[in-house]
Amino acid sequence: MILRHTFSPPNNARLTHLCGPTDAHLRSIEAALQVSIAHRHEQFKVDGGKARATRAMEVLQALYEMAARPIDAVKVQLMLAGDASMGETDDAGMALLTRRADLRARTPTQSIYLDNIANHDITFGIGPAGTGKTYLAVACAVDALERSAVQRIVLTRPAVEAGEKLGFLPGDLSQKVDPYLRPLYDALYDLMGFDKVAKAFERQAIEVAPLAFMRGRTLNNAFIILDEAQNTTPEQMKMFLTRTGFGAKVVVTGDVSQIDLPKTQVSGLIEAEQVLKRVKGIAITHFTSADVVRHPLVARIVDAYAERGRK
Repeated sequence: MILRHTFSPPNNARLTHLCGPTDAHLRSIEAALQVSIAHRHEQFKVDGGKARATRAMEVLQALYEMAARPIDAVKVQLMLAGDASMGETDDAGMALLTRRADLRARTPTQSIYLDNIANHDITFGIGPAGTGKTYLAVACAVDALERSAVQRIVLTRPAVEAGEKLGFLPGDLSQKVDPYLRPLYDALYDLMGFDKVAKAFERQAIEVAPLAFMRGRTLNNAFIILDEAQNTTPEQMKMFLTRTGFGAKVVVTGDVSQIDLPKTQVSGLIEAEQVLKRVKGIAITHFTSADVVRHPLVARIVDAYAERGRK
């Protein structure tokens, strides 16, 4: 199917921003939607399947409307990943108090995830890489801390090796486990700023620690996130969940397609999903490749591996 459209009123600056440097935005749309785009000045032609061509033309129209300024490639990718708001503000979305004023749900599942975190004491976010599971959980934690809804944030991960052994790494214990926790630090720095994070660590308002350090503790008035939970054992998962104290909120994130445990070891995340799915007060949010908000290739990579796993 071939769709044709003439953008009106014609504006050379907008057309330049729409197409991107050397038509990079058009190439991104072609690759993501498997269509062909040709244009001459303000006249555009999209060739492809009916649904894909229609979607491509919708994206082009949305880009033209926001093209008063240059358009970042990330915004184009987010739109192609399913951001229903087409890059504009979403008044219906949940507002989180972080330094990222543009932070909001980019897909319907992300919106459900944020609602589940807000309305449940324990929330599981399960799905592939790039769906925002950890980042949004940290954003909710920062929001809760900024609003004084909790007294501290506790971030933890299981220190499970993926090809390397902790004993082979240089440094003391803290330096050995830091690489496992780096994604959590990165999210904090992005959402709060380096100086504010450093001050929060100084007054112990933020704690980042390996999962093993959680044993024997009761965490009251805290926002607790367990990341990479697919690499917990059932015993570790039970231990972690039973750390929940009064006034606490817990988020557990993981990707069951990337388990680094020994082949014979059952994942604590998989077991917890089965055991706790009917427990009142616990919500489970499942993400798919449609929720990936990274490069469009990430969603296709996720689908390709999933397809191979079904064979």
